[in-house]
Amino acid sequence: MNTLATELNSRLNGTLCGDLLSAFGKRMYFPKGIVAQSAEAKTQATLYNATVGQAFKDGEAMHLTSIYDEFTKKTLKVNQIFTYAPGGGEPVLRDLWKEDMLSKNPGLVGKKTSRPIVTAGLTHAISLVLRMYMDSSDTLILPSLFWDNYDLILSENVGAQMDTFQFYDASGKHFNTEGLRACIQQQKSEKIVLLLNFPNNPTGYTPTNAEMHAIAQVIDEEANNGKKIIVVSDDAYFGLFYEKDTAKESLFALLADRNPNVLAIKGDAATKEAMVWGFRIGFLTFSSKGMTDDQYEALEKKFMGAIRCSVSNCDKPGQNLLITALKGRSQFLHDKEVARLEMEGRYNVLHQTLQTKTNEDCLVPLPFNSGYFMSFMCKGEPEELRKYLLSKYHIGAINIMDKVLRIAYCSVEQDKIADLINKLYQAAGELWNEKN
Repeated sequence: MNTLATELNSRLNGTLCGDLLSAFGKRMYFPKGIVAQSAEAKTQATLYNATVGQAFKDGEAMHLTSIYDEFTKKTLKVNQIFTYAPGGGEPVLRDLWKEDMLSKNPGLVGKKTSRPIVTAGLTHAISLVLRMYMDSSDTLILPSLFWDNYDLILSENVGAQMDTFQFYDASGKHFNTEGLRACIQQQKSEKIVLLLNFPNNPTGYTPTNAEMHAIAQVIDEEANNGKKIIVVSDDAYFGLFYEKDTAKESLFALLADRNPNVLAIKGDAATKEAMVWGFRIGFLTFSSKGMTDDQYEALEKKFMGAIRCSVSNCDKPGQNLLITALKGRSQFLHDKEVARLEMEGRYNVLHQTLQTKTNEDCLVPLPFNSGYFMSFMCKGEPEELRKYLLSKYHIGAINIMDKVLRIAYCSVEQDKIADLINKLYQAAGELWNEKN
């Protein structure tokens, strides 16, 4: 049992609410991960708060005007706000999201997939998938650098195990495709569950087109060798790509309708794509070669049942606001591109600033090309640097699993990024270089 859970249980020891906890209740704890560190930074990171994967500009959350304007116009009707949403989500939204998904992933055109199901955010979507497809005896394969909430969902909610492979290959520059292959091959069970997140949190890395095709080839080959493989694509930051050779389509587009031994599952959300973090609207889409419409409908109803017995149904007004935005497609796409260009500008400044630090060894940036984040390997302990930045420089950053220090440059203004990086290196030098 996690030490944080044990500590909470001891505090509740002797109370009725503590003594009567279920096994699940006893396993639960609030991790000292991204959310807890971000909460600490809110009060102390008065200079730069580079902790949360949420984009800010001029002190306000970035947003799409096509959605924000609907609040000021008050165009939604009473029944579009206050009534229950149907199971699986608003039918119009499900169809619009699929149309949008096909336009962003032309490789899906002509391939058979399910109709997207609406979930209460992408965390809910991933939790549903892992609970539906994993038992305590199963193992989830992940790259070594991953979003900390996966661990809580898998270990404590589902009760299953995980196995990891190094995220980058031996060169330290590319995704570790052969590490993925070796990890799949060493599993004793023929059932394989794989979760890949691109652009990755915390690294901000997306495979190149060649690397993405290589990943799909490995999965295809292992499936042809008898493995039954579930591949979950966490596309939370999809579309935030800044380099020409970065893969612009989801891995799901390569794996959909490809192999009868592969179930491809796409988890995505309006959260980052439409910059509506508070709406909590996610989607699940499925594809496996040979499945019929009737079988997809049966699978959808399975997941609708899982939604029904967890959150019952999802946010009604948010779904209808998103429907309005998607129907006004030209403005929606324009707003998204404006937001992406703002992030690309921050990315470019960050890269340029890091080029001036190539001779400094206290912080080594990991390759990144997309998304909201980038991470550093540290000469010392990342947690030591995180606390030092917070106390002396009033800068918030995130320690990821005591492996790397993550910077959410999405939340720092473009003209402040160079100063942020200079202060990070200054702080690291004070901690580790001046001690030696």
